[in-house]
Amino acid sequence: MIDLKIVRDDPDLVRASQRARGEDPGLVDALLEADAERRSAIVEADTLRSEQKALGKQVGKAQGEEKQALLAKGKELAEKVKAAVARQAEAEAATARAHRAISNIVAPQAPAGGEDDYVVLEHVGEVREIENPKDHLELGESLGLLDMERGAKVSGSRFYFLTGQGAFLQLGLLNMAAQKAAANGFQLMIPPVLVRPEVMEGTGFLGAHADEVYHLDKDDDLYLVGTSEVPLAGYHMDEILDLSDGPKRYAGWSTCFRREAGSYGKDTRGIIRVHQFDKVEGFVYCKPEDAEAEHQRLLNWEKEMLAAIDVPYRVIDVAGGDLGSSAARKFDCEAWIPTQSTYRELTSTSNCTTFQARRLSIRYRDSNGKPQVAATLNGTLATTRWLVAILENHQQPDGSVKLPPELAKFVGTDVLTPQ
Repeated sequence: MIDLKIVRDDPDLVRASQRARGEDPGLVDALLEADAERRSAIVEADTLRSEQKALGKQVGKAQGEEKQALLAKGKELAEKVKAAVARQAEAEAATARAHRAISNIVAPQAPAGGEDDYVVLEHVGEVREIENPKDHLELGESLGLLDMERGAKVSGSRFYFLTGQGAFLQLGLLNMAAQKAAANGFQLMIPPVLVRPEVMEGTGFLGAHADEVYHLDKDDDLYLVGTSEVPLAGYHMDEILDLSDGPKRYAGWSTCFRREAGSYGKDTRGIIRVHQFDKVEGFVYCKPEDAEAEHQRLLNWEKEMLAAIDVPYRVIDVAGGDLGSSAARKFDCEAWIPTQSTYRELTSTSNCTTFQARRLSIRYRDSNGKPQVAATLNGTLATTRWLVAILENHQQPDGSVKLPPELAKFVGTDVLTPQ
């Protein structure tokens, strides 16, 4: 949630943010009305409780008919208090719903517009000239790395088996990410992949994109995570952190699940858009004033990983209308895919400011010992999709794939050869 004080003090700022996202600015007015009703209900309930308390003292001193009259009045007042408390609870619930309906405030530096209005910040690496390139699926099958047909037979469309060296390639990639993360001060975590509704909702994944999430209903009421950002955000839920020595950084290695609802017909070939994949995700808790600098650090760590797989890529600043509800600003790194002659997302890093931490009640103590809401950030350090860019950019004329030296050390081989 955004800071309610900002909504009260500068509603035009929040309305502008809603418009930048392509969302309803009227939600701001709905929240202000709900908040006014809530505050009115609190005053009424407090006033009546105060009267009830004062009346109780009078009853204790009264006798006879006066006491009976006061008791009758007390009974009537008790009913009013009960109704006022119910009104307060209802008003508080309505305010909470209205508050959660508003997305994070878009950072002023984020580009205006929608999905196609990103700004390219830089290009890194040279696009290689590859004559008649094979796509990652053809390469994966010829090299014995990937079996989509049996994945579909076992689990349905958009599932797959990584086989032989394909499994070692993914494990090597993720292990390299884990080692680099640890070297940069991240604590490696293997988190649960099933989380409670309050954790999934608290991170902002049950809003507009709830249909992307797998839900185990009936008696379980648990959600399969689409990124380890979710359990890592919940790790310190309802806690006060010690950030006196700087940010807390975690790297979560997990399997991730996404329904890919609404993407039928898009990227159905191969492993670009699938229902299950593995990922190492960086997650940071810090003081709000450190969040912008930490966002740049996350981007630099992602670039360090991309340098290790030696693929050409670009960095884009995502426009406000293409941000997730919890992000104030987001940078994507997109690798060149030779057979598509375009760039495709490999990493994403978001500054969520205090939005998630406010929902999950994650705080820290300032220099005066007073609890304040923390900031959270996340960023991809490696994922299954990276295999697409690695295979296509490092393919050789004889059908083999020569791995970059740093990655090869973790995979255990320099060259993947056709089977």
